Amino acid sequence: MSKDRLTREERSWILYDCANSAYSIAITTALLPIMFGMFKNVGSSMSLGYFNSIASIIVAILSPILGTFADYKDRKKRFFLFFFITGVIFTAALAFVPPSSGLWQLLIAFYILSAVGFAGANIFYDSFLVDVTTNEKMDKVSTRGFAFGYISSVIPFAISLGVIFFLGMDKALGYSLGFIITALWWGLLTIPMIRHVKQRHYVDYEPQPIKNSFIRLGKTFKNIRKHKYVFIFLIAYFLYIDGVDTIIKMAVPYSQSVMDLDSGGMFTLLGILLAIQIVAFPCAIIYGNLAKKYSTRTMIIVGIATYILSCVFAFFMKEVWHVFILGVMIGSAQGGIQALSRSYYAKIIPKKNSNEFFGFYNIFGKFAAIIGPALMALVTTVTGVARYSIFALIPLFLAGFFVFISLPKEQTIIAPTEI
Repeated sequence: MSKDRLTREERSWILYDCANSAYSIAITTALLPIMFGMFKNVGSSMSLGYFNSIASIIVAILSPILGTFADYKDRKKRFFLFFFITGVIFTAALAFVPPSSGLWQLLIAFYILSAVGFAGANIFYDSFLVDVTTNEKMDKVSTRGFAFGYISSVIPFAISLGVIFFLGMDKALGYSLGFIITALWWGLLTIPMIRHVKQRHYVDYEPQPIKNSFIRLGKTFKNIRKHKYVFIFLIAYFLYIDGVDTIIKMAVPYSQSVMDLDSGGMFTLLGILLAIQIVAFPCAIIYGNLAKKYSTRTMIIVGIATYILSCVFAFFMKEVWHVFILGVMIGSAQGGIQALSRSYYAKIIPKKNSNEFFGFYNIFGKFAAIIGPALMALVTTVTGVARYSIFALIPLFLAGFFVFISLPKEQTIIAPTEI
């Protein structure tokens, strides 16, 4: 077998990206924001930014603690399963809170729990990258995950759009069925991950695991500054991934707020989001191939620059077709910057402590994701003009860019064996 050919474990790991990407496009980006806006007692769909921040805070607090405890032998899969099941159950539960009930608070509670399940499972999914492949193949496997995740998520999202169009764009039932379709897709495509992916790098079990987990967590937090490049990367990641996650979560609320969309325009907007997933598929693979030629570091820099230009363009959007141009810009960089950030980090951390370090990776990412949505919602509230809110993201991208360029190419960094 060719060493470049994907193994069964690698394919099963990639397939989980196909599973959870359905949640990302349908719940985080498209359907839930529209359903939320249907509640008559909701002031503005932009206020969803505050609730996105709450979900991020919960995950950010849990990430390093759970990650440290899951580094013990045979623990990683158990934690993954708990959060995965939580995410699927509460995604399906969203279908049972229609706008006619007026219970938007219950909808948001279910959404936050589904988001915690989604993000919590991703902590352990990301850290499984060191178990399923080698350093030489990490960029390829990581980018394939995002790429196939984008293209496969088109299937359940397209089915959901068809149902919504058939039942009526202003009818909540179609969106509710979309939540059920998403939960089923997520659950079924996770089966290979559960069956075939195993934890290969771990810390041996010891007495008083909870106490010792906190001791190791404190030691890592104290010593992580000694790992110069890990520390610098996390600061840069904290800054630029904020904008990436915020745009994913706030694209529909922002578009709804800056453009007067009727039901036809809203369907066109959702269709454009579907097209973006298709655009993102080859671009994520291209990023992985270019990273092999020019380095992961170089391609992450290209991705950050693309996002800065996208924010400037978003301010001037007036027509629905402008969203398509913006989507192509974002789609060209979105999968690449996320996948290469994950693989760059996986290469420079100690393998035995992968959960622990990915716990910090996620805490930096999730705390960053608190700032952007809240800033956009706040700017809209203060100024009364949603269009200005997009400028709140540019300083974060710029700061992340300048910190990141201080890092060397990943090939020159030797990862420590363990903390």
